[in-house]
This record gives sequence, structure tokens and C-alpha cells, in this order.
Amino acid sequence: MATSVWKGQMSFGMVSFPVKLCAAARRQTVRFHQLHLCASPSRIRQVLYCRAEDKPVPRGELVKGFEYDRDRYVVVEDHELRRLAPPSSRVMEVREFVPAAELDPVYLDASYYVAPQNAGEKPYALLFEALRRSGYAALAQWTLQHREHLVVLRPGRFGLLAHTLFYREEVRATEEFRTDTGQLSARELELAHLLVNALAAPFDPGKYQDRYRATLRALIDSKIQAEERKPGAPRVLGPARDILQALQASLDAKQRVAGPLGHKGPRRAIREAAHAKQERPPSLIPPKNSRVLAR
Repeated sequence: MATSVWKGQMSFGMVSFPVKLCAAARRQTVRFHQLHLCASPSRIRQVLYCRAEDKPVPRGELVKGFEYDRDRYVVVEDHELRRLAPPSSRVMEVREFVPAAELDPVYLDASYYVAPQNAGEKPYALLFEALRRSGYAALAQWTLQHREHLVVLRPGRFGLLAHTLFYREEVRATEEFRTDTGQLSARELELAHLLVNALAAPFDPGKYQDRYRATLRALIDSKIQAEERKPGAPRVLGPARDILQALQASLDAKQRVAGPLGHKGPRRAIREAAHAKQERPPSLIPPKNSRVLAR
């Protein structure tokens, strides 16, 4: 399981047990850096600039400000923010149970796997099974990184899942969405129903991929290979491969070069050289600088 983002106690009623939360999903994207296209492209540094004084400023002179009107701000000091921020909690307390069917997915934010720790297996299984059989979800409050979160706990396929929720004021009003079904004919509804059934399939997200990201990654890999083939380019070591594959690739590369081994191939030439060394008769010529004793 992935690295835990939080460890603490989960409680419902008088029952409490230790758990840990791990991020259930992570957005994948291709990250770029901004470079200066010069003789040797290098990363640029962001310059903090003051428009009023028309000059760059160091980070030590920065403060936080809230814009309450156009170009009008109030300054909020760091010590004021620290005084107001709630401390990170070590307890996730269940406040109430709500029907899971009434949970609108638009409120769901980040997802986490909830795993029991140490002696928490039995009460964890108890809460999981109670939610699964009742059809309810648990609403809890959780404080992390000085922010209070509203969390819903629901039974997943293998255990409990936790989802942070948007607060009511963070969800846009639904009045802007309207649907008028009165203008639909019976025949149109029948054909739409047939089309839905024709395209129906079990939920399998593995069938779909981010084709843009895959194509972009292939473009980047081709550019990397072209860069490595340039004369004098620094050698970039790739990921470690199986040792047998590495040895075989080395021998194949050596065989293509041929050289003094001719067309025999490196492995055959090595075997023949070793065999010849074993069968070579001892030399009759004394080694240089050796003393020959005459009778």
C-alpha cells in the first residue's frame, strides 16, 4: 500500500481504534520546466517584481494580502494565521450516519483508503460490515494541515474508503442546470433506451487510457534518444535491466563491431581461444633472463 498521509484514531460512539489513511488516486501528467533557449538550454528563475516601485524584490519582503476591492488589500500577518489555524487532529470522529444513496457525487473531493492498525482489526471490521449491511455512510470531521475537513466513510470492495467533501458553499448552485423532458416523444425514448442497452458493459476503467499523455510521452522519449545519439552527448544511464539481458546486449553489440574476431562471433572466439590455450605444448625456449645449467 502507498505511504500513509495520516495516522490516528477513528471513533464512532464509544468505539475507537487506530487507522491510517493512504491516497487512493494520484493525477498523472507530464511536467515541463521553463527553459531559456540559448547555446545550452537552462532553467530560468522566476523574478518577484513590484509594479509600484518598478523593481525586483526578495522573498523576505513578501506578506499575504486579501484583495477586498480592485487593487485594494488588507495585510494578514503569519502569526495571525497561525493563531486562527486549527491544530491537526489525531482523531477522526464520526458524527452521524446518512443514507449512502442520498450522497451526491458532486460533493466528493479526494479519496483515501482507510486501513486498520495494530489491534484495530476487529472494530474496523465491525464498522465496515455495519455500513455494508445498513446501506448507510458515516460523516466524520477531520483536521489535517490546519484545515477542517468533512469526510464521508463508506464500505468499498475490500475495506473502508474515505472521501473528503466539498462544503455546501463550495458547490455551485444547481439552478443553472435545467432539463425539460416534456418535449421528448415515446419513440425517441425507446430508441435511446435501445442504444443504452447496446452500449452497456461492466465498469472497467482499465479499458481506457489518456492517449494524449501516452503520445506526448512517446514524443519526449524520441527526443531523448535523438539527444543521446548526438556526438559528445553525455551518456544517460537508463533503468537497470536484468543482468542476462544486459550481458546478451553487450555481446550482440560486440559481435556487430566484429573487429579482430572476424565472423566467428565473440562467444565462439572466446571458447576457441581458451581451448587452444589448454592444448598448447610447453615451450622449449627458456624464458628470458633464466639461467641454463650445463652438465
